[in-house]
Amino acid sequence: MTDATQAVAGKTSPAAKASASKGPRLMRLANPLYASLGLLVLVLLAWEILPTALDVPKFIIPTLSDCLSELARMWQFEGLLGHFLSTALYTVLGFIIGSALGAVLGYLLGMSEFWEKVLSPYILALQIAPKVAFAPLFIMWFGYNSIPKLLVTVLIVFFPVLVNVLQAMRTVDRDLVNLARAYNLSRLGVFWKVEMPSTLPNLMAGLRIASTLAVIGVTVGELVGGNTGLGFLISYGGGQANAAMVFNAILLLTVIGYALYVALVRIETRVLHYLPRADH
Repeated sequence: MTDATQAVAGKTSPAAKASASKGPRLMRLANPLYASLGLLVLVLLAWEILPTALDVPKFIIPTLSDCLSELARMWQFEGLLGHFLSTALYTVLGFIIGSALGAVLGYLLGMSEFWEKVLSPYILALQIAPKVAFAPLFIMWFGYNSIPKLLVTVLIVFFPVLVNVLQAMRTVDRDLVNLARAYNLSRLGVFWKVEMPSTLPNLMAGLRIASTLAVIGVTVGELVGGNTGLGFLISYGGGQANAAMVFNAILLLTVIGYALYVALVRIETRVLHYLPRADH
């Protein structure tokens, strides 16, 4: 019996089964995770081989093995764990405080058109002003401690959340608001039943943006006047021409920012589970 006859009869030949089974295997091999890991391996190999092959000095670009060796030394002699935990703590703390302030003010201004028009010029002026320029001012006010880096982080995180929430409040469906009022819902009831759910996607988007900026705020505070944290190690390593220390501190800062971003993506997936998502 030929393959065509078997197909007509509703049966599948072994060859067809084998061909069909190759599909899932190819899909697994083409998984983005595997491709990403493969790219990471290539980058690490290039990092280890190229600086030595091109005779680049270690104080300019250290090799991967140099960085790992320096990482062990930093752990043993430089109190790396304490610096890492300090930066991570103030990143999360500044993110939470700044996000909360931005969300609350955004919702309050979104519910009051009068106060939005009154305060908008001042909010815009603060938003335009470079936030990192406030770091020396905070140091003069509060001294060389953890408060300046916390304040810089709060200030940097505050505006993306505020702008996203305020923009979302402006675009809430007026028909839904009017319908809620027709059912005699109070102003607070309209907010909880209509405005809050409608603005959640924008709020989560603002939080994701703010999570990446929080690391910048902490680092700036530690670079300018801190005596603890990964930003301090970057400044210290730069002064000692220790490029490996600087590389390690930058990579650990990236780890903190990436972990915070991933955590927010997980939360967003749970909170906005009702929204349809495009299949890729």
